[in-house]
Amino acid sequence: MQTFPFRPHNPAGPAYRRGWVDEAVAAIEADQCRTADTHLIRLIVPALSGIDIYLKDESTHPTGSLKHRLARSLFLYALCNGHIREGTPVVEASSGSTAVSEAYFAQMIGVPFYAVMPRTTSAEKIAAIEHYGGNCHLIDDGRALYAEAAALAARLSGHYMDQFTFAERATDWRGNNNIAESIFTQLHGEPRPLPDWIVMGAGTGGTSATIGRYLRYRQYPTRLCVADVEHSAFFDCFRSQDRSRVCDRPSLIEGVGRPRCEPSFVPGVVDRMMKIPDAATIAAMNVLSRRLRRPVGGSTGTNFLALCRLASEMRQSNATGSLVTLICDSGERYRQTYYEPAWLKARGLDPTPFEANLSSFLATGEPLTLAVDDFANPQSARGPEAT
Repeated sequence: MQTFPFRPHNPAGPAYRRGWVDEAVAAIEADQCRTADTHLIRLIVPALSGIDIYLKDESTHPTGSLKHRLARSLFLYALCNGHIREGTPVVEASSGSTAVSEAYFAQMIGVPFYAVMPRTTSAEKIAAIEHYGGNCHLIDDGRALYAEAAALAARLSGHYMDQFTFAERATDWRGNNNIAESIFTQLHGEPRPLPDWIVMGAGTGGTSATIGRYLRYRQYPTRLCVADVEHSAFFDCFRSQDRSRVCDRPSLIEGVGRPRCEPSFVPGVVDRMMKIPDAATIAAMNVLSRRLRRPVGGSTGTNFLALCRLASEMRQSNATGSLVTLICDSGERYRQTYYEPAWLKARGLDPTPFEANLSSFLATGEPLTLAVDDFANPQSARGPEAT
C-alpha cells in the first residue's frame, strides 16, 4: 500500500503508532471529564447596585491557571495532526503558566517536555514545571525565546508547540465547552445573563480570539475588552492597526503582554483595549485579593482594573448590566515577586495611590479617576454611529 506522510520521515525520530495516539487523546479527554468546570463567582459590591460583577475562576484547574485549557487544546491539536508521536519531545516557549500546564499533559501521555523561558521567571513556576517532570531551559534574553525554542526542538528531533501561533486555531471557538460557552451557560438564570462586557488580558491572544469569535457566532450583544499591560505591543498594534509594532522591554506581568503582536492575537474581534500601568495592576491585584480573602495573580489585577473602569463608566451614566472577567491564576505563585515589597521597590512600582483610588470606588461608587490609554475599535460600533 502506498503511504503519504504529512511530514518528512525522520528515521531517528519516534515512529507513528495510531494506537498510542488514540490512547493519548483518550487520556486527555478523560482528564477533562474528571475535572468539573471552573466556578463563576459573583463579587458582591453594594456600592455598585445594578452592576453585577462575575469572576470566572480559572485558578481551580488541576494546574492552577487559565493556561490549562490552552495546553489541553494544543496537545489535542498536535496529536490529531500527527505532530506528537510516541516518545516525541515537546518544546514550548513560555513565561511559566503555559509550561506548567503543558508539563502536566506531557507527563500524562508519557512524552518528554522542555520549557524555554526567561531566567527571570518566578521560582514557584519553575518548581511547578519540574514537579510535573518538565525540564526548564532558561535564557537571559527574552527576545530570543521563540528562536531558542525552535532550535531546541530541532536539536531534540521534537515538536515545538508554539502556543503563540497555534493558540487561536487549536481551540474550538464555536463551542464544545470552551471558556466562552462555559461563561454563558453559567450565567443562565442570573438577573442579567447577557453581560455588557467580557474583559480578558492577552498573552498569546488565543483566549480573546475564542471569546470574540464566539460572541459573533452566537450573535450576542456582549462586547470584548482586552486589557493590555505596560510593556507590551498588543495595544499599540490594535490602535495603529499595524501588526509590526514591537516593544523592547519585557512585560513585568507574567502571562500577559508580549514584545510583538503574536499571530494568535485577532484584533478584529476585539471591541476595545486598555493599557493598564503595572503599578495599577498590582494595586487591583491587592484590592481584589482582600475582597476574595485569597491571593490572585498579577494578570488578574490587570483584568480587574479594566473591568472597574467599565463599571465606573456604567455607574456615571446610570446604566445597569453585568460584567465578566477572569481569575487567571493564584497569587501563591508570586509571593516572591508581586507580593514582595522589596521586589516592587527595586522596579519602581508603587501601587499605593492606585490602590486608594480603586478601594474608594468600590466602597462608595464614586468615579474611578485613574486615566489609562484606551482605544475603541471603530469597526465594532453598532447602529448609526457605525457609519
